[in-house]
Amino acid sequence: MSNTPGEAQEPAGAGDSVDGALQLVEHQLSIFWRRARAVSHQLSRQVHPDMEPAAYGLLTIIRKEGPIRLTDLATCIGVGKPSVSRQIAFLESIGLVYKEADPLDGRAQSIRLTPQGEEKMHQVQDARRQVFRERLGEWPLEEIQTLAEYMAKLNAAYESVGLAREQFSGKDHFSKDD
Repeated sequence: MSNTPGEAQEPAGAGDSVDGALQLVEHQLSIFWRRARAVSHQLSRQVHPDMEPAAYGLLTIIRKEGPIRLTDLATCIGVGKPSVSRQIAFLESIGLVYKEADPLDGRAQSIRLTPQGEEKMHQVQDARRQVFRERLGEWPLEEIQTLAEYMAKLNAAYESVGLAREQFSGKDHFSKDD
């Protein structure tokens, strides 16, 4: 994927200060985020030509978590049930997920991957790992491990802020209005 002109350049005024360093982090994360979204878009199209990247994200959660309620799935990604419900209906219509009675509460339903959904996700996640191998394969192992540690630390920082927000607001999850 090519850069737009000046995309990889550092923002003006970035220096040795904390604010300058944070500006560099923000800039690099923005570039990474755009590229990651583009890769997710390509991978979702490999699962099904009409699939939106959001639906692909739901499949990855369902695959990782196993059977999951719609409410819990919405909570995982921080969006409302109607958005998730629409994506799940699409995934169900193309045979990648199905709903079953929740064994803990017969009134509720759990969503799980179909065998076809499991196979498609296996293929696509292999392709995703190949992308990482292509991008990071030349890096020394220690640098890859350090990157993973720093990303985990960043994710933990965002998670702890989210948990604090939930506790402060008294909510179990966020709505789009938060």
